[in-house]
Amino acid sequence: MNAREWITAFAVRLGVEAPTNEEWGTLLDLAAEAAHASERVAAPIACWVAAKAGAHPEDALSAARDVSADG
Repeated sequence: MNAREWITAFAVRLGVEAPTNEEWGTLLDLAAEAAHASERVAAPIACWVAAKAGAHPEDALSAARDVSADG
């Protein structure tokens, strides 16, 4: 099972739609921003915080870039 298949199956289990291709790329950019501006472990946690906040991936990426610029 590749990553997209796993994420799709995980999304189904949680009762949500899997990310679109655009969202997929944005989420990877968000994870990269967090990992490169801090530590690698920040990547998955940043995505969790964005989801918990109900933030659209583009908005979360923008906020992450703001945090990086401030740091």
